[in-house]
Amino acid sequence: MRAPRVTAAIFVLLLIGIVSLGAIGLVDWIGPVEAHGNTVEHARGTILQQSNGTSFTLLTKSGKQLTFQCTSNCDVQLQHIKRHQTEHAFTDVYYVPGSNHTLIAVDVD
Repeated sequence: MRAPRVTAAIFVLLLIGIVSLGAIGLVDWIGPVEAHGNTVEHARGTILQQSNGTSFTLLTKSGKQLTFQCTSNCDVQLQHIKRHQTEHAFTDVYYVPGSNHTLIAVDVD
């Protein structure tokens, strides 16, 4: 009598876990597109330097250095950028490619 109940409990827990992981993956995939639009690209790495208060350089995992120009929305986050630089924290940058191969940072987290 206990074996069917234990099996059912394990099945329910596994089902809840699978549905939860699926929902988390869906939010992770759709979230940035909803927040920033379809034209925004994403880069992740550590901030090497911040210059002029309006631009910063990001070092990606692949070793590529990307220099971003801040927009008005990004300007609000300059203290956050400075903290990430000091702590060598991983930083997610959502950006739009601009003219003359410039990268315009829309959001930095």
